[in-house]
Amino acid sequence: MSGFQQLYYTSCEHGLSGSSGFQFNAVSERVSAETRHRVESLAGYEPPRSLVESDTPGQLARCPVNLCHTPGGEGGDTTLCVRYVGRDSARRFGNYFAHALYTDGEFTPESGGLLAIELWDSPAWTTRVAGTTEIPELPAPLPRGPLTPRSTQAFLRAHPHAGQLPALLAAVFTALAEDGSVVVVDGTTDRIAHWFAAVSYLLPPPLARTLSFATYLLRPTRGRLHLIGTVPEAHPSFGPDDEESYTVFDFSAGRFPEVVPTHHLIRLLTRIGVGSVRSVWSWTAEYTHGRERTPGDWHAPVAAATAAGGIDLTDADVRAVLDWLPGAAHLGPRRAAVAADIHHKHRDLDDDQLATLSAAAEAGGDTTLHQELEGKLHQSRMRAYMTCSPGAPGPVPLNRPAERERATALWRQLLGEAEGSRQRVRLLLWAVGAGLAPSPELLATQSLELARDLLGTSGAGTALREEAGRLARDLPEFRAGLATAVHEVLTGRGGQEQLFSQFPANLLGEQDLGGRPRLLEHYWRAQAEREPGRTVDLLFRILAVRGQSSPDAELLRGLWRQPSPAWTYQEAIEIARRLPVDEPVDEPVDESVQEWFDRAVKQEVDDERALRDCLVLCDTLTAPGRYGRLRAVTQECVDVTLRLDTTLREATEATELARAFRIPQIDAWSAPRALKHHRLLPAMLRLPADPARLRTEIGQFGFSLTDGYLRALLRAATTSGRIDEVLFSHVTGTIAVDAERTALPQAHREIIRTLRLHIAQHWRSEDLDRLARRLRPYDTRLADYYQECADRRLGRVKKWGRKLTQRRPSDGPRPEPR
Repeated sequence: MSGFQQLYYTSCEHGLSGSSGFQFNAVSERVSAETRHRVESLAGYEPPRSLVESDTPGQLARCPVNLCHTPGGEGGDTTLCVRYVGRDSARRFGNYFAHALYTDGEFTPESGGLLAIELWDSPAWTTRVAGTTEIPELPAPLPRGPLTPRSTQAFLRAHPHAGQLPALLAAVFTALAEDGSVVVVDGTTDRIAHWFAAVSYLLPPPLARTLSFATYLLRPTRGRLHLIGTVPEAHPSFGPDDEESYTVFDFSAGRFPEVVPTHHLIRLLTRIGVGSVRSVWSWTAEYTHGRERTPGDWHAPVAAATAAGGIDLTDADVRAVLDWLPGAAHLGPRRAAVAADIHHKHRDLDDDQLATLSAAAEAGGDTTLHQELEGKLHQSRMRAYMTCSPGAPGPVPLNRPAERERATALWRQLLGEAEGSRQRVRLLLWAVGAGLAPSPELLATQSLELARDLLGTSGAGTALREEAGRLARDLPEFRAGLATAVHEVLTGRGGQEQLFSQFPANLLGEQDLGGRPRLLEHYWRAQAEREPGRTVDLLFRILAVRGQSSPDAELLRGLWRQPSPAWTYQEAIEIARRLPVDEPVDEPVDESVQEWFDRAVKQEVDDERALRDCLVLCDTLTAPGRYGRLRAVTQECVDVTLRLDTTLREATEATELARAFRIPQIDAWSAPRALKHHRLLPAMLRLPADPARLRTEIGQFGFSLTDGYLRALLRAATTSGRIDEVLFSHVTGTIAVDAERTALPQAHREIIRTLRLHIAQHWRSEDLDRLARRLRPYDTRLADYYQECADRRLGRVKKWGRKLTQRRPSDGPRPEPR
């Protein structure tokens, strides 16, 4: 290992320049020109104005001393001690002596483990001019000065502004990162050196070795070092342009920066203290990977080393370690030791933090700690889930048998702490989701007890309903317990028929109630209320488990509750088809079935679709095995309805069809009334009419049918281009109405008059001629009128034809006659 090259720089008569003045008085043999140039640039010294003429030893001792250090990296480290010596050999004031040391290594343990600041007031420094120009190198280690961690700690305890140390250290961290400068002003350079020593001790050793400083500069703004010291007598001034580059701590005047961002690492280091920090740095070396630069990089390794040393950490320190641990693979087995240190001293960690420690313990090979942390984590997560803590994570499957066994034991322990049905539901959900392995007997017991409690629950919230539904879907033991609890209620207390319509009995399915006919019947009744479209199917399921072929009144009322106890046409059709038809007709028939079929047949028919369904029902009920189940009045209604429907389809003449609907049941029953309302008039207009009957019977149709008939006939006669034979028969009978024998309202007479007038004005002559012939047997006068109309119409056409034949060919094309 090479030693330290020496250089003396001062104003003298004999030196390397060969003449008197400021020059290198003497240097070691291997000093390069580059090193001399660097030392010369750093060696300048200006004393405070009041001390320029210092001459006596006492006066010179009061002059500031500049210990200056610049780490050179690959170029080597340069350290100077510059003292004011007053007069030169020519007796002129302003002379100083700079003793410089240069090493191409750095201040490492091999060189004595010194920090550069620890050379303050070292015996190695001299101010004596050498008699020759070559001086020897100084061997390592260099002798220390009086600065030590203990003396620095004592200085800080006595200083009134020691509380500024965190801000000062934070400012130096920033200067190192951003190549800025921090200026320290204090009464003497010895005090300034103590501040520099405090910062150097607290900085991470790799950063401390990159710190450049000068304990004294008369003009700090001329220096670009990280730490610059000056004294109040120098009256340092900083302009507006210097504020961003220089951070000033004036300990003599008590003036400091208003805000200096202070990282948690700095708070940790200052809490450890200068007197103890060197031990922490020696421990920290075992936790770093060598790429740390910023306070954020150093915080976690320092906190981990501090915890290992028994020093308490703050929450911020613990968070830093936990954030750092997952990526700290370089620690190897020490990763588990860090997890143990944090776990044993900090018992209030949340689940995410416990998970981090557990993973670190597993990665570090500490199985015992890993299992302990996993158990604590499982218990914490289960308790948070059980108590519905906000943001509590749900269960995750446990695949390792040992882990699942330990979690099951914790789960059994929490069963005794559960309060209320919802917490017990969530614990059972956790057991299912995590794949725990409690005994079947324990699951059955817990499920039955929970089911009994839930059946007594009123006003269950949405969350409990949803969670109980999930539990019923995923845990067969819970469904079995629920079925047992429901059975107990139904057999023990009356009036509980609607239990399956309520929470939580509606969580059960048919497969859960097999072998329990009574429960199945109540379940199907509740299903019918929730799913009305399945009611008929559920009716026959109930009949099957009862062993009955026909329902009774109580069962029908229980299944059809809303909006009124009755069947729709579709339901009545399906029931009629599914009731047995092979039973003897003379067997007694349940009156309730008769009553319900009667209501179904006679219910109101609101539209054509309902009418079609009604006809299908009536047709279905005509089968012998079904017809015999009906009341006589129901049978009559079915017969009349089907007879009228047949007449509508098979009649050949319109008045015959109208006459078929003149029966008393038209007003009494809705189905015949609907046939008349929806189908009679269209059917009449499709059939030919007997004019002789129509002219005398139209008044017997009734006002509504007559009104619709006349208006429809008027529309057809006035809009049809061609008058077919069916329409011709209806028009003939209508306009030939016998006024003496037929009493029609004035409105209907007006329609007939309008129809007669339209025919006279718009029908073709051949249609009028045909109409006159058809009318003559009934009304000679009206026949003569239409014959005259036909002749006039024909005469005009003939006259028009003659005019057309008399036109010359040159007159252009002949228009066609109208």
